[in-house]
Amino acid sequence: MTIRKKPEEFRSHRWFGVKDLRSFGHRSRTLQMGFSHEEFMGKPVIGIINTWSEVNPCHLHLRNRAEAVKRAVWANGGFPVEIPVMSVSEQYQKPTTMLYRNFLAMETEESIRSHPVDGVVLLGGCDKSTPALVMGACSAGLPFVFVPAGPMLRGNWAGKVLGSGADVWKYWAEKEAGNITEEQWQDMESGIARSYGTCMVMGTAATMMSHAEILGLTLPGASAIPAADAAHPRMAAMAGKRAVEMVFEDLTPNKILTRKSFENALVLHMAMAGSTNAIIHLVAMAGRAGVELSMADFDAYSRKVPVIANIRPSGEYLMEDFFYAGGLPALMKQLESLLHTDAMTISGQPLKATIDRAVVYNEEVIRPLSRPVSTANGLAVLTGNLAPGGCVIKPSAAEARLQKHTGPALAFETYEDMLKAVNDENLDVTPDHIMVLKNAGPVGGPGMPEWGMLPLPRKLLKQGVRDMLRISDARMSGTSYGACILHVAPEAYIKGPLAAVQTGDLISVDVEARSIHLHLSDEEITRRLRAWTPPERDYPRGFGKMYAEHTKQANEGCDFDFLEGTAKVKEPDIH
Repeated sequence: MTIRKKPEEFRSHRWFGVKDLRSFGHRSRTLQMGFSHEEFMGKPVIGIINTWSEVNPCHLHLRNRAEAVKRAVWANGGFPVEIPVMSVSEQYQKPTTMLYRNFLAMETEESIRSHPVDGVVLLGGCDKSTPALVMGACSAGLPFVFVPAGPMLRGNWAGKVLGSGADVWKYWAEKEAGNITEEQWQDMESGIARSYGTCMVMGTAATMMSHAEILGLTLPGASAIPAADAAHPRMAAMAGKRAVEMVFEDLTPNKILTRKSFENALVLHMAMAGSTNAIIHLVAMAGRAGVELSMADFDAYSRKVPVIANIRPSGEYLMEDFFYAGGLPALMKQLESLLHTDAMTISGQPLKATIDRAVVYNEEVIRPLSRPVSTANGLAVLTGNLAPGGCVIKPSAAEARLQKHTGPALAFETYEDMLKAVNDENLDVTPDHIMVLKNAGPVGGPGMPEWGMLPLPRKLLKQGVRDMLRISDARMSGTSYGACILHVAPEAYIKGPLAAVQTGDLISVDVEARSIHLHLSDEEITRRLRAWTPPERDYPRGFGKMYAEHTKQANEGCDFDFLEGTAKVKEPDIH
């Protein structure tokens, strides 16, 4: 390790090392907590930003992982301090954790900047926590290591291997069709989530943890370690050790995150058919790093990178199998010819060092480029008069017959209207209809909830239909599947063209041509938008009001207009 910084150059020296009245107060209060001068004076202070919470089963183990980090920080000459932040619990937090991603990003940035820390270890992994923590830490600008929460163990029910999320949607459809009994459905509850950790399919959590690794922000191989595996606390401890070293090396995020890093993330995303949510998050993360990333970039890579990670919902296996097959380093080895292997990582070595050590143990789980799971695009960006700013679909998780289709719209102004309709067995609907949900975008949601995988009408389920085209300005869970067109921009609530759609209007979708078209003239769309009024949304105060006034659209990453970019913030005055 190259030592460059001296203790008097540490950021925390301003709090603890100066001989004045204010520093006397800082030192005396640290002594108040039971520490001695020898334990913190002249040591790099490592902040542990922890999203642990008892209302987040994905992060239930992170309280213990913080102790592993501390153990290693102490052993390697640092002084660890744990700082709790919002957990953004995907399961329980309403109306949607996406509403609070920017809240956590702000809290992370301000927690780092306002406290006497020299480097940071970030503990997270549930969907929005990874991008939020990374966004905030990038803006704070100090050396940091991300510790992914890791996937939970495989699910099991009636001798079948279950994947959380993906199989929930699958078996719910069977229950609604009358093929699964209520007793069987209830029995499944106890087997689908068997340990702490994130969803074990290639949902948003696994996607974003994988992106953090290929961006160079985790230790090699960290993203796929199952949360319950003994390797996980060992990884956390190594992260604490590495954070201390990074402070001495002054290895800050601006030295790691470059255009090359994000191009690597785009290659990875397509190869693993990652969650559609990653588009929003990667654009926002890139913006904080000063890298321009657009919808066009995603589409360009989707055309040239096949799906080779055989993981649900686009494939057959689960994240535990992916880990045993070699994890992300093995996948990167298969992708080596497409990657910028000279991109730097927090290990202090380029990506190539990780790839050179990687081994692919199971080529059914991690396929070679010559034998992909699917040549279908892992993601496609469509544009047209219905979505001038673009919208997205995951073709590899949709029925092929729906990827070039024209049909009449079945339009809903609100999610509640849609739910009522799909449960009506007399609903006037056919498999050729295209369901359209409005007012579920960043402002209209509020927060762009995961409503995009609209439930199929019960009438069609009983006829054996398992997929149909669905269009919305919402997101969907990364564990979802089907012919769902999402993130329509601009959203309906701010009078994007989606707001003009009425039941019976013809819509054409052509995934290969990357087009989406509402069969109305521009003049008719304009006329309808003038006459249209969005549903009431009440933001009288607080964070909801701030979000509605400052969030950007989906194609722009949904960051706040006053948070994006790399403008430096003055260090706090500690006097």
